[in-house]
Parts: sequence; structure tokens; C-alpha cells
Amino acid sequence: MDIKVNAPLSKEEASKLKAGDIVKITGTVYTARDAAHKRMLEQYDKTGKFPFDMRNAVIYYAGPAPAKPGQVIGPAGPTTSYRMDSFAPKLMDFGQTGMIGKGARNKEVIEAMKRNKAVYFAATGGAAALISSHIKKCEIIAYEDLGAEAVRKLYVEDFPAIVVIDTEGNNLYESEKEKYRTL
Repeated sequence: MDIKVNAPLSKEEASKLKAGDIVKITGTVYTARDAAHKRMLEQYDKTGKFPFDMRNAVIYYAGPAPAKPGQVIGPAGPTTSYRMDSFAPKLMDFGQTGMIGKGARNKEVIEAMKRNKAVYFAATGGAAALISSHIKKCEIIAYEDLGAEAVRKLYVEDFPAIVVIDTEGNNLYESEKEKYRTL
């Protein structure tokens, strides 16, 4: 059974999720890739503000393709997450509680997740068109000059994902490897 998750995602709700949970996310999610992450932190250093409220925010690591006529957004598949690893701990320290992407995360990110009660969701790579069907609204809110990497505010309904790393640091990328080594 899928677990319903609301975004923004409180630390309390994030703490209830466990690695391996299959979830459907509904609510506000922001897109940002590495160029946007870098710029958000530079902006914060200058102004003390982010382009959106970082508290309880869920950031989807994606650079959506342009929408075709009549569509809200073009294909919007996940970006490889390690590209955000140098920025993610700082954003979690400012209150971010959720990340959506694909691929493993480094030790510093996992420690920041534990410290800040944040979770890492995996979205299925190669399913960009399916994923985009769960995006009901899309608005560029910052850094339009970055094109596909601009920060977008999305409203998603039943966005499919899996909790890969939970707030305790349990990590499917590690635990599942161990299971198969013993076969």
C-alpha cells in the first residue's frame, strides 16, 4: 500500500517514513539542480533569503523539458543527485526536509539528513513522461536565465517515489546490496 505524503513535509512526518516505503507525494515541490543550488546559497549569503521558504521544503532534482501546447510541463525526470551533494547539507540545515532524485548520496548528506530529520526519495529514472503527468501546476519562480535549471514551484498529486534514505540514515542502496551478497 502506498503511503500518502504531503509537501511541505514536516520533520515529524518525515520521521515516520522508513527506507523502502513506497509513497505518493501531494503538494508543493520545488525543482532545482546544481546551478540553482549554487545560486540559492549565493543569494542567501548576500540577502539572507532564499527564493522560497526552505523550512519543510521538498526539492525535486529535475530540469524539466519545455511543455508542449496544452501541457503543464514537459517530461520531468529526476537528475542524478550526487551533483547536489555539496549544497544539500547546508539547505537541510536551513530547514529542507525532502529531496527527490536518483542515485546514491554521500556520507555528509546522510549525516545532515539524520541531524535535520530529512528524507531522500527516489523517482524512477526513464519515466519522465509518466512523472510529469503527476505535475498539475508549474511556475518559474527564480533564475529564469538558467533555462531548464530555473527554480520552479510545482503542485504535484500522487507523485510516485520510494523512500531510499530515511531520517535515521537507513539506506536502500546499502541494505539491498547486502541482501544480494548473501544469496
